[in-house]
Amino acid sequence: MILSTRGRYGLKAMFELGLHYGKGPIPLKIIAERQCIPENYLEQLIAILRKAGLVKSVRGAQGGYLMLRPPDQVTVAQVLLALEGPLAPAECVADPEAPRCRLADECVTRSVWEKIRVSIHDVIDAMTLQHMIEEQLHLHAPTSKHPKE
Repeated sequence: MILSTRGRYGLKAMFELGLHYGKGPIPLKIIAERQCIPENYLEQLIAILRKAGLVKSVRGAQGGYLMLRPPDQVTVAQVLLALEGPLAPAECVADPEAPRCRLADECVTRSVWEKIRVSIHDVIDAMTLQHMIEEQLHLHAPTSKHPKE
């Protein structure tokens, strides 16, 4: 399963908004530049995220976009599901409410697809934007290791 650019770029945009949380709105152009996302495409993604209640726009000279909730209250799942829809390795396990395939009870791979779907959701439901921010800060933190002279 490969996420589309909608999910990948949208999550990067939300990460950037999370880094900027509490500091006021950030212009779309800045998000696009920092995360290497085409600005026109980013406008489309932000519209979806706005409809999902994850971001809001602020008009004016100092306007831009900001997250509606703190990064520790926004999960990766919320972002990806808003942009991608159901995440699953096969259609037969994407929607538990959908009619089951006539071969579902005998299907040798259905249980594998279901376990993969559950594992994906376990990870993205547990991970917040704050986790992503902390991981990024940890990756770029100065180390105290000095070579011995």
